[in-house]
Amino acid sequence: MELRNNETLHEVNEHIRLIQRTDGLTFGTDAYLLSAYVRPQPNAIAVDLGSGTGIIPLLCLARNKASHFTAVEIQPAFGELIHRNAALNGFADRITPLCADLREITASTVGGEVDMVTANPPYMAPGSGARNATDEKYLARHEVRGTVGDFCAAAGRLLKHGGRFICVFRPQRLADLFEGLRRAHLEPKRMTAVQATYAARPSVMLVEAVKYAAPALLVTPPLCLWEADPTCPEKPAEPPVQTPEAAYIYENCAFPMRFTGENRKI
Repeated sequence: MELRNNETLHEVNEHIRLIQRTDGLTFGTDAYLLSAYVRPQPNAIAVDLGSGTGIIPLLCLARNKASHFTAVEIQPAFGELIHRNAALNGFADRITPLCADLREITASTVGGEVDMVTANPPYMAPGSGARNATDEKYLARHEVRGTVGDFCAAAGRLLKHGGRFICVFRPQRLADLFEGLRRAHLEPKRMTAVQATYAARPSVMLVEAVKYAAPALLVTPPLCLWEADPTCPEKPAEPPVQTPEAAYIYENCAFPMRFTGENRKI
């Protein structure tokens, strides 16, 4: 396996060996938490929208949360990277890269309606925030090639009745996400706020929606990642210590039962 000039190789969670591009976004907490939030469906046919390096399909397949993923990515260089990462980790027959605009794909594009769709959409509207140094990072962080509504619409077209859409997004834009979900006939059924400590504001929201489901949203307890500094509870203690819930998630790539709603039909 030969790396190119703008590439690095790291072993990340679940013993995944991940080739990353220095001009693109690198693997982080949001992608891992999203993968952990996915409910295991070992026979599921799934699609990951805006797949980047393919890390979410890789993590999900490593824990047998689906049978096969189509990894949709609009940038050809990253589509090729998904193919190489899949082969590197032994998933070449279970991940199909698809270089396409998610605003144009339909169920027929991926061979029929699917059981699950995952997405880590760009968080920022065009023109907001600082301009990234590379176009690759800018496209990954800003809604240039698809708004959150476009991601929801794509998921709505791809999913079968009762199929699940799992995504991670910023709390300050939840209204945009929920509007997109409802327009696509995706009913939000479970939501978890993620915050650094018990006293910190949420930094991201994990949301699971179900196609054509009845309204009834389970808002779980928040996930706090770190034990708080006693003198400043909004900040993690030094040295940082994971909460028991976070330690469980990083050990199992799954959320404890109190975050899943498994004692409640959703």
